[in-house]
Amino acid sequence: MIFANIEYLFLLILLIPYIAWYFMRRKKTEPTLQVSTTRMYMKAPKSWKVYLLHAPFALRVVAFVMIVLVLARPQTTDNWQNTEIEGIDIMLAVDVSTSMLAEDLKPNRLEAAKEVASEFINGRPNDNIGLTIFAGEAFTQCPLTVDHGVLLNLFHSVKGDIAQKGLIEDGTALGMGLANAVSRLKDSKAKSKVVILLTDGVNNRGDISPLTAAEIAKQFGIRVYTIGVGTNGTAPYPMQTYAGVQYVQMPVEIDEQTMSQIAGTTNGNYFRATSNTKLKEVYREIDKLEKTKLNVKEFSKREEAYAVFALIAFLSILLEILLRNTVLKKIP
Repeated sequence: MIFANIEYLFLLILLIPYIAWYFMRRKKTEPTLQVSTTRMYMKAPKSWKVYLLHAPFALRVVAFVMIVLVLARPQTTDNWQNTEIEGIDIMLAVDVSTSMLAEDLKPNRLEAAKEVASEFINGRPNDNIGLTIFAGEAFTQCPLTVDHGVLLNLFHSVKGDIAQKGLIEDGTALGMGLANAVSRLKDSKAKSKVVILLTDGVNNRGDISPLTAAEIAKQFGIRVYTIGVGTNGTAPYPMQTYAGVQYVQMPVEIDEQTMSQIAGTTNGNYFRATSNTKLKEVYREIDKLEKTKLNVKEFSKREEAYAVFALIAFLSILLEILLRNTVLKKIP
């Protein structure tokens, strides 16, 4: 409860001198009778009216307090917020070619990418997020969804050996992967549309060139962030032999020029992740760049609450008048 005219509450200070005056005046005006002893009156019954002697005064004080509170205009407030969340549509395009099994990132490039991207997804509960995977060809693993539990399950089901098993053509079709992600975003009504393209190689497959796909993304107002994952120089790559798994040092080849051009064409950024820590930093940076818009409108409703205090003041005055003219009536 608040008071619209809180300054009126200072009138309550007047009660202090009034109460002091009342008791001082009562001592002077009370009749006295001198007797030799009061023993005979000790056991005399007292009238119930004795207990009401100060009732008119108390009622007058209550009435004064209530009137002051009415003048101060007590009000009740009701506050609430109207929150509007404008999510972002994001497609993750992840390279799943056999080169993603290289272990310069731990446990390997693909698993490291899945782990960091999962943290990114969990940190954006209000966004529509989908997943495209690509190697020598591309397909949608999960369309745009706000059900991030389903998305994460489908993401974790992606294995690094699907190209080795022939489930998908091996190679790196950057243009196809980007085009597939763009096709999922082109009809989106969201104001902000983003593709995060992660790869560790050079475009060597597909019917669509990466720069053509970037131009298509630009036409639909889609911003592309590109990530080149892999250490500098060479990286240990597991090779299956008759003697078991052996590691071969393979050169790391990332077409950073093309990746930078894709990002530049769509007003995005290119990042290089040479370790697990760097990859996490890249996703954190993208998370900072692409913020979900939150509009909060606060409403406040006030209602006058003086009616109860006014009623108490009226009843107090009425009861005081009733007592003074009935049981506590003074005879001149």
